Amino acid sequence: MKIVTQKDIRGRPLAGKTVAVIGFGSQGEAQALNLRDSGVRVVVGLRPRSRSAARARRAGLKAASVREAAGCGDVVALLVPDEVAREVFEADVAGRLREGAAVLFSHGFAVRFGGLVVPDGHDVVMVAPMGPGLRLRERYLEGSGLPASFAVGRDASGRARRTALGYAKALGCARVGLFETTFAEETEIDLFAEQAVLCGGVTRLVTAAFDTLVEAGYDPALAYMECLYELDLTVNLIHRYGISGMRERISRTALFGDLTRGGQVIGPESRDGMRNVLAQVRSGLFAGEWLEDRRQGYAALRERLVEECSRPIEKVGRRLGPIAHEPAARARRPRRRTG
Repeated sequence: MKIVTQKDIRGRPLAGKTVAVIGFGSQGEAQALNLRDSGVRVVVGLRPRSRSAARARRAGLKAASVREAAGCGDVVALLVPDEVAREVFEADVAGRLREGAAVLFSHGFAVRFGGLVVPDGHDVVMVAPMGPGLRLRERYLEGSGLPASFAVGRDASGRARRTALGYAKALGCARVGLFETTFAEETEIDLFAEQAVLCGGVTRLVTAAFDTLVEAGYDPALAYMECLYELDLTVNLIHRYGISGMRERISRTALFGDLTRGGQVIGPESRDGMRNVLAQVRSGLFAGEWLEDRRQGYAALRERLVEECSRPIEKVGRRLGPIAHEPAARARRPRRRTG
């Protein structure tokens, strides 16, 4: 796979264009600010009486209704939650698109599984930063960026790929590297990774390890610190140096345990579970359940969340407080600069 970087993108593909950023959540805010600081003309589209409007204006951004913003965008970036994207698009965006405007997504869910169809005659592209909006903004301000994937779903103008690359460059992602993909591939990999590793897998692994120690009679606070608190140290090593690099930097005792016992925890049964999760993602079963739960007022989501928050590991974490969690006052706030 060829990784695209800034040197592969000539000029400023978005020069003279207006980007309408629809939504001002984690990704919407970070992307709007990065685009603005890269010299792109930006307007933020928000719902009536949105509490985000004042925050957008304080940041020096022009804020308008979703319909007004969509009507003035040469590129319309739909950065609202997956489960409401189709509803927002059909109600307030589709009928307002300018002739030849491109529609951009930062995740393929709404197109792959949500039934969102962009009218003919418009480019459909995706630029998906590989990380949350806060980190995207921090990295940009530091003069770096997050890697991203990009895709062209429809090239009506003959310039769709250049638009996607220009957008990624303005976000700062091309400073690091861009991976070309498809809407289907990005969506399916992203959902699977969230469920099997990044969120579903790691939380279940930590909780199961904690419960095993406590059931065996060990101190819950020490079990929490070993199984959850120290996870950050290992993850950072893997992030910086890869799995092999992490193994070069831990004790021989830890390494021997890793290589001889890890397969007893993540073995054939876990791999079969991962295959089942991937099959449910690819078939649309997961997406269907999620969209139905949204129609039911997030009933299943709320029920599961209450259940998880009542687990012993959560109670111990709340008791440990600032010992186990970084206090909010210490959270790093990036300094604003243009770049």
